[in-house]
Amino acid sequence: MPSPLRLGSRASPLARAQTGLAAAALEAAGSSSLSITVDTLGDRVRDRPLAELGGKAVWTKELDEALLDGRIDAAVHSLKDVETRLPDGLVLAAVLRRADPRDRLIGAPTLRDLPAGARVGTSSPRRAAQLRARRPDVEPVLLRGNVATRLARVAEGAVEATFLAAAGLDRLGVEVGTPLPLEDWLPAASQGIVGITARRDDPATCAALAAIDHAPTHLAAIAERGVLAAIGGSCRTAMAVHARPLAGSHWRLDAELLSPDGAECVSATEDATLETHAEARALAERVAARLVQGMTDAIRASLQP
Repeated sequence: MPSPLRLGSRASPLARAQTGLAAAALEAAGSSSLSITVDTLGDRVRDRPLAELGGKAVWTKELDEALLDGRIDAAVHSLKDVETRLPDGLVLAAVLRRADPRDRLIGAPTLRDLPAGARVGTSSPRRAAQLRARRPDVEPVLLRGNVATRLARVAEGAVEATFLAAAGLDRLGVEVGTPLPLEDWLPAASQGIVGITARRDDPATCAALAAIDHAPTHLAAIAERGVLAAIGGSCRTAMAVHARPLAGSHWRLDAELLSPDGAECVSATEDATLETHAEARALAERVAARLVQGMTDAIRASLQP
């Protein structure tokens, strides 16, 4: 009998829940697995912006190292936390079916209901810029930590409101907050998607993971991450992007780039037929080109590392 796949996971409750989803999918496909917790810098240091710690790699570096040195066979991630360029030797081997991609607002029924001067906790440049664009009279303040920590900060009055990903709340069984419509508030690239990475030179693991890959979600991930990669932004870049099927193989890709203060925004939307990864990449390149063409100086400056 084949050995269980060793799935690397961060220690947070959400990470463990997502690893459990991957394990259940593997079991249904006939593969056994076990979870191995890997401590990450992002989980250890919660009082500094990601930009000061090295960007998204704070969530993935230790998992990547564990994969490359053979301590684990695959790593389970919130795909929105994964750099668009993986380390040499690693591949995105599978994604699970996408959950709700929207943000939820915690602390007020709607953005309009936030009082003037309200402190809204977030560590996301995207969310901060989107908020400033819509409510320049409120104050985004740094707030990091897991779901429980951020909910507690709202409950105790340290901030009046915050944003959390609907998918994470749903996976934890937490019913709180108001979903923000995609038409008014685009999410981060790959939000709601669980991604699983593996070593390129491990065909047995890649084959097991291919059996649980959700093809439409993988197309969405390639399109959204492709825009992000083509823009070449940093962890300080305020960018939102979302791909969705309209009917059959007909898809729409929406994207927007904002200046950090939310005062300037460039957006692009394109429809296309998506059936292959190559078509998803080509769509991403077209949307990214339109964003680049419309960039202002303030937005361009925010792309610098």
